Amino acid sequence: MFSYLLQKSRHLFIAAACFSVLAGLANVSLISQINHAINTPWGPSFLALAWPFAGTAVLILLLQSASHILFERLGQNAEAHLKHYICSKVMLTDYRRLETLGGPRIQSALTEHCEKVKRFFVVMPQAMVNAMTVLGCLAYLSWLSWQVFLLAVLVIGLGMLGYHLVHLRAIRHINLAAQAQDGLHGMFRALVDGAKELRLNRARAGHFEQKQLHPAIEVVRRERIFGMSIFYLSTFWGSFLIFGFIGLVLFALIGDVPDRGKVVTGFALVFVYMMTPLEALLIVLPEFNLAKVSSRHIDEISGELQAAEEQALPVGGQVFTSLALRQVCHRYYNEAAGDMFAMGPINLQLNAGELVYLVGGNGSGKTTLAKLLTGLYRAESGEIILNGHAVNADQLGAYRQLFGAVFSDFHLFDTLLTGQDVDAAGNALLVRLQLQHKVTVKEGAFTTQALSQGQRKRLALVATYLEDRPIYVFDEWAADQDPTFKDVFYRELLPELKARGKTVLVITHDDRYFDLADRVIHLEQGQIVGEKRAYRAEDQLSLV
Repeated sequence: MFSYLLQKSRHLFIAAACFSVLAGLANVSLISQINHAINTPWGPSFLALAWPFAGTAVLILLLQSASHILFERLGQNAEAHLKHYICSKVMLTDYRRLETLGGPRIQSALTEHCEKVKRFFVVMPQAMVNAMTVLGCLAYLSWLSWQVFLLAVLVIGLGMLGYHLVHLRAIRHINLAAQAQDGLHGMFRALVDGAKELRLNRARAGHFEQKQLHPAIEVVRRERIFGMSIFYLSTFWGSFLIFGFIGLVLFALIGDVPDRGKVVTGFALVFVYMMTPLEALLIVLPEFNLAKVSSRHIDEISGELQAAEEQALPVGGQVFTSLALRQVCHRYYNEAAGDMFAMGPINLQLNAGELVYLVGGNGSGKTTLAKLLTGLYRAESGEIILNGHAVNADQLGAYRQLFGAVFSDFHLFDTLLTGQDVDAAGNALLVRLQLQHKVTVKEGAFTTQALSQGQRKRLALVATYLEDRPIYVFDEWAADQDPTFKDVFYRELLPELKARGKTVLVITHDDRYFDLADRVIHLEQGQIVGEKRAYRAEDQLSLV
């Protein structure tokens, strides 16, 4: 994932890194100038050191500013690239696959994990400046005393070894926290989406809060605290080694040498100057590890969001005439029964200009059949025949464009993707559905969605009706509508679609309107068990 991001902004990263390295080297140059000034007597030669000192300080300011600005831009670019990348994967992933993955994992990748990867680039400039400062100070120490330099390398090596030993344990806890956070996103959504149910049932609310929500929050808190505490302990171990290093140099390595005061002053100055960037470098390392964990999660999720279809191809000609399912079978897990539900084999044909009702008990597979018909679910066996031609797997993208649908769990977008007269046509439909006083269509978009669920479903009907697709599917659209709007739907809008040559499949329980259908198909336990043509209300319900 980091390779992908660096390829996107390679030149920007190189420029930012160069500025950081130069800033670190300038920092080392400044400490050498300070040490030289301390050991230079007052006079013209001392005053002459002021100008190089001032120039170096200004140079550090400019270099660090440029480095931080460029890395901030890199961080924002990285976050945007990641979100583009994940969103593109989601758009191409098979619908059934998305259902299996679940929204919370994807939302977690798009929010928390992207943010942590961005933080890697935000803290990178200071980390590079500090790293170069430490390396420069070590080089300066080697120039002052090779014995001190070797001791410094030994101390830093011990610090790195200690950090590495605790790293694996700490990263395990950070991983557990990240996994728990994915589930927590789903609970946060339930906290808002299920607000009505939680307030109507105190027992459910108490169970959700005490047994699910709070324990999940605590898992994230506990694992993050434990993991980060281990990281910080390793950091303080490094600081302790530095103090031990200073003590050894001052009290053991530097004996009774000429100008001992100047020597000790020089070493002490370098040590003190090096302490802050070294500690900052150790503290920022957990940020890199968090970014590494998040990057791994994004990689895993992206790997599961594989594109399910190739470039869509034209299928079966330009004008829709017929659609058939031939021996189509599909299986899925039935949560209510606790086992696999087998649908099919299904044999069904729909013709242009036909109005068909699909009826059956709850759990009979009506919505699943609709998703198979529209290509949202892939059949495990059998085939879809469009205008006499079989639809291949790489043609499903084009095949789905034949359908306009309102499912029971619909999502309503603000904008209407239709022709130039969408405002007039949309507002006319809103009048028929008695929504003109609450919402209008203006510049191809609804002015508000702050409506009841039944009213929003009417807006979804308006949006789908205006799409002008050859085939329409309505999944229990009228289930939560008043009788007035049911009449408009069944007696006006559906016949109008049929009169325009559209094929309409309606999942419904409203038997009082069965006489309006060309066919009523009865589905039970994943099987078509009967069909009635030209159904009339006075007929008995004896499907054959």
